[in-house]
Amino acid sequence: MTTNVSAQSSLDLAAITRDICTIATDAGEFLLQERSKFQREAIEYKGLNNLVSYVDKETEKQLVVRLSQLLPQAGFITEEGTTGQEADPTALNWIIDPLDGTANFIHDLPVFSVSIGLAQGSTPLAGVVYDPNRDECFSAWKGGGAYCNGTKISVSPATQLGESLIATGFPYYTFDKMPKYLQILESLMKQTHGLRRLGSAAIDLAYVACGRFEAFYEYNLHSWDMAAGVLLVHEAGGIVTDFDGGDAFLFRGDVIAGSGMQPELLKAIQEYWQ
Repeated sequence: MTTNVSAQSSLDLAAITRDICTIATDAGEFLLQERSKFQREAIEYKGLNNLVSYVDKETEKQLVVRLSQLLPQAGFITEEGTTGQEADPTALNWIIDPLDGTANFIHDLPVFSVSIGLAQGSTPLAGVVYDPNRDECFSAWKGGGAYCNGTKISVSPATQLGESLIATGFPYYTFDKMPKYLQILESLMKQTHGLRRLGSAAIDLAYVACGRFEAFYEYNLHSWDMAAGVLLVHEAGGIVTDFDGGDAFLFRGDVIAGSGMQPELLKAIQEYWQ
C-alpha cells in the first residue's frame, strides 16, 4: 500500500515507536522461551533448519499481526516472507527481522535481536532494536532522537580512526569480494583499537548509536538487517553512508555507520573497495 506525504506527516512517530518497543519486547520474550527449549543434542534428529525456521517464522507472524493492528496502511518487507504479499518498496512499509543473529541463537550465544523498522520508501521513520538477553530496547524516530530503555543516547565522541573500536560482519554466502574484504580487515587492524564481529548487524548498529562501537560496516546486508539500526545511528548524531559515500544503503546492502570518524573509515574502506 502507498501513503502520501501528508499521510506520513500525520503519523505520531513518538507514540508509534513506544508501541513498537512493546511489541518487540514481547517478541524477544518469545525468543527466550523458545531458546530455553532448544536441545543441542537434538539437532541431528529434529533437523536444524526446521527448528530455526519455526522460531523465525512464528515470531514474524506474531509481529505481522500486531504491527498490522498498529498501522493497517503499512505494507511489509520481511526476512521470512510470511505475509505472502509482494511489498512496494516505495511505499510505507514495516521492515522486520524477527531474529537477527540466528547462528548465535542456535549455539546459545546470547547475541541476537528483534529488529523492526518503519520506512517511507528508503527513508526510515521509526526503528526499534530489542536485545532480549540484556533487556535493552533501542529506539528512534525521525527527528526525535535515539534512546535505550527511554534514556537518550548518542554516538561516541571519537573523531579519529585510531581511537575507534569497530564492528563488522564476515562474508558468509558471497565470497567473490573476500580478498578485498580481508585487505580492509588487515588495514583496519593496524589503525584501530580493534575489530569485533558479534553476529547481529542490528545490535552492531545499536551499539554504534550508544557509543559502544565507534563504527560498523558490512556489505551484502538486507534491508531488514539495518532498517531500524541506521535510523538509531542517524538520530544519535552519527553518519551513515553506503560504500560509495551515498545514501542508497538501505536497499543496496552495503553500509558504513559511525561517529565523527566515519569519513575517515569510509576513505580507508574505499582504498581497497573501488
